[in-house]
Amino acid sequence: MKSQELRQMTNEELGKRIDENLDALATMKFQKATSQVENSSKFMLLRRDIARMKTIIRERELSTSNAAAK
Repeated sequence: MKSQELRQMTNEELGKRIDENLDALATMKFQKATSQVENSSKFMLLRRDIARMKTIIRERELSTSNAAAK
């Protein structure tokens, strides 16, 4: 998912998406252990999406704390 699309979401929506992606990642890890993974590149994509979402949430936290400090 592109970061522009993610930035339009609220923090609650991003949190839900992170949880969904973490569940999907856990499922894929189990599939990998049993040699049932069809697309191994999806691991990287899920991890990157999770990192993007966490970064956006953190940027918002920092911007609000900086605005409150001024």
